[in-house]
Amino acid sequence: MSGFCVGLSLPTDIPHSLSHLVVMAEIDLEWPKKDNRRLLHVVYRVGDLERTIKFYTEALGMKLLRQRDVPEEKYANAFLGFGDEQSHFVVELTYNYGVTSYDVGDGFGHFAIATQDVYKLVEHIRAKGGNITREAGPVQGGTTVIAFVKDPDGYTFALVQRPIVHDPFCQISLRVGDLERAIKFYEKALGLKVVRKVDNPENKYTIAILGYKEEDDATVLELTYNYGVTEYSKGTAYAQIAVGTDDVYKSADVVNLVTQELGGKITRQPGPIPGLNTKVVSFLDPDGWKTVLVDNEDFLKELE
Repeated sequence: MSGFCVGLSLPTDIPHSLSHLVVMAEIDLEWPKKDNRRLLHVVYRVGDLERTIKFYTEALGMKLLRQRDVPEEKYANAFLGFGDEQSHFVVELTYNYGVTSYDVGDGFGHFAIATQDVYKLVEHIRAKGGNITREAGPVQGGTTVIAFVKDPDGYTFALVQRPIVHDPFCQISLRVGDLERAIKFYEKALGLKVVRKVDNPENKYTIAILGYKEEDDATVLELTYNYGVTEYSKGTAYAQIAVGTDDVYKSADVVNLVTQELGGKITRQPGPIPGLNTKVVSFLDPDGWKTVLVDNEDFLKELE
Protein backbone atom coordinates (compact mmCIF):
# COMPACT_ATOMS: atom_id res chain seq x y z
CA MET A 1 0.00 0.00 0.00
CA SER A 2 1.38 3.41 -0.91
CA GLY A 3 0.24 6.88 -1.88
CA PHE A 4 -3.15 8.20 -0.88
CA CYS A 5 -5.33 5.28 -1.81
CA VAL A 6 -5.03 1.78 -3.19
CA GLY A 7 -7.67 0.12 -5.34
CA LEU A 8 -9.71 3.30 -5.84
CA SER A 9 -10.56 3.90 -9.49
CA LEU A 10 -12.19 7.16 -10.47
CA PRO A 11 -14.10 8.01 -13.62
CA THR A 12 -11.91 10.01 -15.97
CA ASP A 13 -14.45 12.80 -16.27
CA ILE A 14 -14.45 13.72 -12.55
CA PRO A 15 -12.86 17.17 -11.99
CA HIS A 16 -9.47 17.14 -10.25
CA SER A 17 -10.79 18.98 -7.17
CA LEU A 18 -13.57 16.42 -6.74
CA SER A 19 -11.12 13.55 -7.28
CA HIS A 20 -9.02 14.95 -4.43
CA LEU A 21 -12.07 14.98 -2.15
CA VAL A 22 -12.89 11.38 -3.03
CA VAL A 23 -9.31 10.33 -2.25
CA MET A 24 -9.41 12.19 1.09
CA ALA A 25 -12.63 10.39 1.95
CA GLU A 26 -10.78 7.08 1.65
CA ILE A 27 -8.22 8.12 4.27
CA ASP A 28 -9.09 7.88 7.95
CA LEU A 29 -7.92 11.24 9.26
CA GLU A 30 -8.81 10.12 12.78
CA TRP A 31 -6.42 7.17 12.57
CA PRO A 32 -3.59 8.86 14.53
CA LYS A 33 -5.94 9.34 17.50
CA LYS A 34 -7.19 5.74 17.36
CA ASP A 35 -3.77 4.21 16.74
CA ASN A 36 -1.70 2.56 19.48
CA ARG A 37 1.03 5.18 19.72
CA ARG A 38 3.88 5.82 22.11
CA LEU A 39 7.08 7.86 21.98
CA LEU A 40 9.76 5.16 21.67
CA HIS A 41 13.15 6.85 21.53
CA VAL A 42 15.12 9.85 20.36
CA VAL A 43 18.09 9.47 18.01
CA TYR A 44 21.13 11.72 18.00
CA ARG A 45 24.82 11.64 17.10
CA VAL A 46 27.82 11.65 19.44
CA GLY A 47 31.54 11.95 18.86
CA ASP A 48 32.75 9.31 21.32
CA LEU A 49 30.28 6.52 22.05
CA GLU A 50 32.09 5.05 25.06
CA ARG A 51 32.57 8.46 26.65
CA THR A 52 28.86 9.25 26.33
CA ILE A 53 27.81 5.83 27.62
CA LYS A 54 30.06 6.34 30.64
CA PHE A 55 28.56 9.77 31.39
CA TYR A 56 24.96 8.67 30.94
CA THR A 57 25.33 5.58 33.10
CA GLU A 58 27.59 6.96 35.83
CA ALA A 59 26.40 10.58 36.05
CA LEU A 60 22.78 10.51 34.84
CA GLY A 61 21.87 7.04 36.11
CA MET A 62 20.79 5.47 32.82
CA LYS A 63 21.27 1.82 31.94
CA LEU A 64 22.96 0.53 28.80
CA LEU A 65 20.23 -1.58 27.19
CA ARG A 66 21.84 -2.80 23.97
CA GLN A 67 24.53 -1.98 21.44
CA ARG A 68 25.15 -2.80 17.81
CA ASP A 69 28.10 -2.19 15.53
CA VAL A 70 27.62 -2.03 11.77
CA PRO A 71 31.15 -1.90 10.32
CA GLU A 72 30.00 -2.28 6.71
CA GLU A 73 28.07 0.99 7.14
CA LYS A 74 30.74 2.50 9.42
CA TYR A 75 28.52 3.33 12.38
CA ALA A 76 27.58 2.01 15.82
CA ASN A 77 24.53 2.48 18.05
CA ALA A 78 23.91 2.31 21.77
CA PHE A 79 20.48 2.34 23.42
CA LEU A 80 20.23 3.72 26.96
CA GLY A 81 17.37 4.53 29.29
CA PHE A 82 15.94 4.22 32.76
CA GLY A 83 14.06 1.00 32.03
CA ASP A 84 13.29 -1.55 29.32
CA GLU A 85 12.42 -0.34 25.82
CA GLN A 86 9.03 -2.05 25.88
CA SER A 87 7.71 0.48 28.39
CA HIS A 88 10.27 3.32 28.72
CA PHE A 89 11.43 6.12 26.46
CA VAL A 90 15.12 5.68 25.62
CA VAL A 91 17.95 7.35 23.72
CA GLU A 92 19.58 5.87 20.64
CA LEU A 93 23.12 7.21 20.34
CA THR A 94 24.76 7.03 16.93
CA TYR A 95 28.51 7.08 16.41
CA ASN A 96 29.72 7.48 12.82
CA TYR A 97 33.24 6.15 12.39
CA GLY A 98 35.83 8.92 12.48
CA VAL A 99 33.43 11.80 13.28
CA THR A 100 34.37 13.24 16.66
CA SER A 101 32.09 16.28 16.94
CA TYR A 102 28.81 17.71 15.67
CA ASP A 103 27.03 21.05 15.57
CA VAL A 104 24.05 20.92 17.96
CA GLY A 105 22.53 24.00 16.30
CA ASP A 106 20.22 26.54 17.92
CA GLY A 107 16.93 24.78 17.15
CA PHE A 108 17.43 21.91 19.58
CA GLY A 109 16.36 22.93 23.08
CA HIS A 110 17.03 20.22 25.65
CA PHE A 111 16.20 16.82 26.99
CA ALA A 112 14.71 16.61 30.48
CA ILE A 113 15.16 14.18 33.34
CA ALA A 114 12.72 14.07 36.24
CA THR A 115 14.03 13.30 39.71
CA GLN A 116 12.77 13.53 43.27
CA ASP A 117 15.85 15.52 44.35
CA VAL A 118 17.47 17.87 41.83
CA TYR A 119 20.00 19.19 44.37
CA LYS A 120 21.29 15.70 45.07
CA LEU A 121 21.48 14.77 41.37
CA VAL A 122 23.36 17.98 40.54
CA GLU A 123 25.99 17.22 43.17
CA HIS A 124 26.31 13.68 41.86
CA ILE A 125 26.78 14.91 38.28
CA ARG A 126 29.30 17.50 39.46
CA ALA A 127 31.27 14.78 41.27
CA LYS A 128 31.40 12.83 38.01
CA GLY A 129 32.86 15.82 36.17
CA GLY A 130 29.63 17.05 34.62
CA ASN A 131 29.15 20.60 33.33
CA ILE A 132 26.48 22.36 35.42
CA THR A 133 25.18 25.31 33.40
CA ARG A 134 22.39 26.31 35.80
CA GLU A 135 22.58 25.49 39.48
CA ALA A 136 19.65 23.81 41.21
CA GLY A 137 16.94 26.14 42.41
CA PRO A 138 13.33 27.23 41.87
CA VAL A 139 12.32 28.21 38.36
CA GLN A 140 11.95 31.97 37.86
CA GLY A 141 8.55 33.06 39.12
CA GLY A 142 7.65 29.58 40.37
CA THR A 143 8.44 26.85 42.88
CA THR A 144 9.51 23.90 40.71
CA VAL A 145 13.18 23.14 41.32
CA ILE A 146 15.24 22.77 38.14
CA ALA A 147 18.85 22.72 36.97
CA PHE A 148 20.63 22.44 33.63
CA VAL A 149 23.67 20.37 32.70
CA LYS A 150 25.49 19.65 29.45
CA ASP A 151 26.70 16.24 28.35
CA PRO A 152 30.15 15.73 26.74
CA ASP A 153 28.75 16.45 23.26
CA GLY A 154 27.04 19.70 24.23
CA TYR A 155 23.47 18.44 24.54
CA THR A 156 21.60 20.23 27.31
CA PHE A 157 19.68 18.24 29.92
CA ALA A 158 17.14 19.93 32.16
CA LEU A 159 16.73 18.32 35.59
CA VAL A 160 13.19 18.72 36.93
CA GLN A 161 12.10 17.92 40.48
CA ARG A 162 8.86 15.94 40.83
CA PRO A 163 7.40 14.13 43.85
CA ILE A 164 6.52 11.06 41.76
CA VAL A 165 8.58 9.89 38.79
CA HIS A 166 7.28 7.29 36.34
CA ASP A 167 9.89 7.49 33.57
CA PRO A 168 12.79 9.82 34.41
CA PHE A 169 13.40 10.71 30.74
CA CYS A 170 10.41 13.03 30.59
CA GLN A 171 10.82 15.53 27.77
CA ILE A 172 12.35 16.53 24.43
CA SER A 173 12.35 20.26 23.70
CA LEU A 174 12.57 21.68 20.16
CA ARG A 175 12.21 25.26 18.90
CA VAL A 176 9.76 26.11 16.13
CA GLY A 177 9.09 29.19 14.02
CA ASP A 178 5.27 29.04 14.05
CA LEU A 179 3.83 27.46 17.16
CA GLU A 180 0.21 27.20 16.05
CA ARG A 181 1.21 25.57 12.77
CA ALA A 182 3.47 23.13 14.62
CA ILE A 183 0.71 22.24 17.10
CA LYS A 184 -1.74 21.54 14.27
CA PHE A 185 0.84 19.40 12.50
CA TYR A 186 1.60 17.22 15.51
CA GLU A 187 -2.06 16.90 16.43
CA LYS A 188 -3.12 15.88 12.92
CA ALA A 189 -0.09 13.88 11.77
CA LEU A 190 0.85 12.17 15.04
CA GLY A 191 -2.30 12.30 17.14
CA LEU A 192 -0.54 14.14 19.97
CA LYS A 193 -2.61 16.38 22.20
CA VAL A 194 -1.68 19.64 23.90
CA VAL A 195 -1.47 18.89 27.61
CA ARG A 196 -0.17 22.31 28.66
CA LYS A 197 0.53 25.67 27.06
CA VAL A 198 2.33 28.60 28.68
CA ASP A 199 2.85 32.10 27.29
CA ASN A 200 5.61 34.17 28.89
CA PRO A 201 5.47 37.69 27.40
CA GLU A 202 8.00 38.99 29.92
CA ASN A 203 10.65 36.68 28.47
CA LYS A 204 9.10 36.70 24.98
CA TYR A 205 8.40 33.01 24.47
CA THR A 206 5.53 30.52 24.40
CA ILE A 207 5.74 26.78 25.00
CA ALA A 208 3.34 23.98 24.19
CA ILE A 209 3.64 20.54 25.76
CA LEU A 210 2.28 17.70 23.62
CA GLY A 211 1.91 14.05 24.56
CA TYR A 212 -0.14 10.88 24.40
CA LYS A 213 -0.62 11.09 28.16
CA GLU A 214 -0.28 13.82 30.77
CA GLU A 215 3.27 15.09 31.20
CA ASP A 216 3.67 13.57 34.66
CA ASP A 217 2.77 10.13 33.29
CA ALA A 218 4.83 9.79 30.10
CA THR A 219 7.54 11.41 27.98
CA VAL A 220 6.30 14.50 26.15
CA LEU A 221 7.39 16.85 23.37
CA GLU A 222 7.91 20.51 24.27
CA LEU A 223 7.69 23.00 21.40
CA THR A 224 9.11 26.47 22.08
CA TYR A 225 8.33 29.62 20.12
CA ASN A 226 10.55 32.64 20.76
CA TYR A 227 8.78 35.85 19.76
CA GLY A 228 9.77 36.95 16.26
CA VAL A 229 12.12 34.03 15.52
CA THR A 230 10.88 32.05 12.52
CA GLU A 231 13.89 29.88 11.65
CA TYR A 232 16.57 27.93 13.48
CA SER A 233 19.72 26.03 12.60
CA LYS A 234 19.12 22.28 12.88
CA GLY A 235 22.85 21.53 13.13
CA THR A 236 24.19 18.05 12.42
CA ALA A 237 23.83 16.40 15.83
CA TYR A 238 20.14 15.83 16.59
CA ALA A 239 18.44 13.31 14.29
CA GLN A 240 14.83 12.30 15.06
CA ILE A 241 12.12 11.01 17.37
CA ALA A 242 10.70 7.50 16.87
CA VAL A 243 7.01 6.82 17.51
CA GLY A 244 5.24 3.47 17.54
CA THR A 245 2.27 2.73 15.27
CA ASP A 246 0.12 -0.29 14.43
CA ASP A 247 0.10 0.56 10.70
CA VAL A 248 2.81 2.60 8.96
CA TYR A 249 0.86 2.60 5.69
CA LYS A 250 -2.34 4.13 7.10
CA SER A 251 -0.18 6.52 9.10
CA ALA A 252 1.75 7.59 6.00
CA ASP A 253 -1.47 8.36 4.13
CA VAL A 254 -2.51 10.76 6.88
CA VAL A 255 0.94 12.37 7.11
CA ASN A 256 0.94 12.87 3.35
CA LEU A 257 -2.29 14.85 3.51
CA VAL A 258 -1.17 16.86 6.54
CA THR A 259 2.09 17.88 4.86
CA GLN A 260 0.11 19.16 1.88
CA GLU A 261 -1.93 21.34 4.22
CA LEU A 262 0.70 22.54 6.69
CA GLY A 263 4.12 21.85 5.16
CA GLY A 264 6.81 19.26 5.77
CA LYS A 265 7.37 16.18 3.64
CA ILE A 266 7.70 12.42 3.74
CA THR A 267 11.39 11.51 3.47
CA ARG A 268 11.03 7.73 3.45
CA GLN A 269 7.97 6.02 2.01
CA PRO A 270 6.34 3.36 4.21
CA GLY A 271 7.86 -0.10 4.03
CA PRO A 272 10.44 -2.44 5.58
CA ILE A 273 14.03 -1.36 6.17
CA PRO A 274 16.30 -3.54 3.99
CA GLY A 275 18.07 -6.17 6.07
CA LEU A 276 16.09 -5.37 9.21
CA ASN A 277 12.52 -5.80 7.87
CA THR A 278 11.13 -3.35 10.41
CA LYS A 279 8.44 -1.30 8.68
CA VAL A 280 8.83 2.47 9.03
CA VAL A 281 7.85 5.77 7.47
CA SER A 282 9.79 8.98 8.11
CA PHE A 283 8.89 12.61 7.56
CA LEU A 284 9.82 16.19 8.35
CA ASP A 285 7.52 18.64 10.11
CA PRO A 286 7.10 22.20 8.74
CA ASP A 287 10.19 23.32 10.71
CA GLY A 288 12.33 20.47 9.40
CA TRP A 289 12.29 18.26 12.52
CA LYS A 290 12.24 14.57 11.66
CA THR A 291 9.94 11.85 13.01
CA VAL A 292 10.01 8.13 12.23
CA LEU A 293 6.91 6.00 12.73
CA VAL A 294 7.86 2.40 13.56
CA ASP A 295 5.62 -0.66 13.31
CA ASN A 296 4.88 -1.78 16.88
CA GLU A 297 5.09 -5.54 16.23
CA ASP A 298 8.32 -5.19 14.24
CA PHE A 299 9.82 -3.04 16.99
CA LEU A 300 9.14 -5.71 19.61
CA LYS A 301 10.73 -8.34 17.34
CA GLU A 302 13.87 -6.19 17.23
CA LEU A 303 14.07 -6.44 21.00
CA GLU A 304 13.83 -10.24 21.12
